[in-house]
Amino acid sequence: MSAATVDAAGIPASAQVTKNRVWAVSWLAAARAVRSDLGVGQPQEYEQAAIASAVHAALSELVPSRQAELNAALERTLDRIPDGPAEDRGVRVGREQARVVLADRANDGLDPESVNGPYQPPAPGPGVWQPTPPTYGAAIQAGSRYAKPFLLDDPAQFRLGPPPELGSERYRADLAEVRALGVSGSAVRTDEQTRTAKFWEQSTQQAYTGVLRAALEQSRQPLFQRVGMVAIFNVALVDTQIAASDSKYTYARWRPVTAIRAADDGDGDPGTTPDPGWTPEATTPLHPDYPSGHNTYAGAAEAVLTALTGEGPDEAVTIGSSTAPGEYRTYAEWSQLTAEVVDARVWSGLHTRTADEAGVVLGRDVAEHDVRMAFQLLR
Repeated sequence: MSAATVDAAGIPASAQVTKNRVWAVSWLAAARAVRSDLGVGQPQEYEQAAIASAVHAALSELVPSRQAELNAALERTLDRIPDGPAEDRGVRVGREQARVVLADRANDGLDPESVNGPYQPPAPGPGVWQPTPPTYGAAIQAGSRYAKPFLLDDPAQFRLGPPPELGSERYRADLAEVRALGVSGSAVRTDEQTRTAKFWEQSTQQAYTGVLRAALEQSRQPLFQRVGMVAIFNVALVDTQIAASDSKYTYARWRPVTAIRAADDGDGDPGTTPDPGWTPEATTPLHPDYPSGHNTYAGAAEAVLTALTGEGPDEAVTIGSSTAPGEYRTYAEWSQLTAEVVDARVWSGLHTRTADEAGVVLGRDVAEHDVRMAFQLLR
């Protein structure tokens, strides 16, 4: 399943979780079709036909505009498989499992209209999120917190504690760091820090899909386990985004650009000098600061990759970036990627370090839970 196929669904960038849902549903159908009670002991012809047919059936429903391309891809795959009862059974079971998963996820609240449902910001005040420059557009992804998770009991199951109090030592340190290192054209940010910030402006889903692919190529696990891990990887990322929306809109903490321009700690002390012209290195997304969405994603991906391979791959993994063309980075441990994403969102001027670190914690908690409970979806 290529990214181009999912992109053709016309899902807006403001509904990233909807894209992740397409991947999750498709790979979950494939994983169910080759799970231990259906696929183990079956010939390779069955596995190949079951995976291809499950993904095809799911995508045919989720991305109907690509029907011709999907049909052609399935035909090419089946042409490489010897005809016979194993292939026939694989096709049948793959289609059946796609229907089961699609039916279970019907009306789950992860369509773009629900994800980006109307949100009325609280009255302006110290610490309170408000629309951010340059567009001052409406909040996005606020509706994700009402969606149906795959494996969480409730979107609030791992809700974070509150962010630092306004005026606290941690709060002031957070803002001072972003103010100095995250401003556009910062005189104190190093070239390496700027390059790291630019590298991780890319979609974390896109970046970690490449990482997952490299990890799977090194895996020695049987096919049904590898397909199951791909499914849980994508399921966990959906659940993480639902949980992130819950925490974000529970606390509705203002973004650094709003805080620095106002320089009001809300404690009667004017704090640092207001800087009405302060502009972050990257454009601030239209949702609250706490926690960082990029870092919930990083924490969740790290947790699933760790479950798949341990603390790192057998051989270092190299990935590129759509937002830093021509630059490639190599990682020997999964935690190295997480650490870079934490730093990058500060150096981009988009988040406080507290919001980044809290995002990692939330993502790990959700993903570790989903890995433990994966049997509920794969049985």
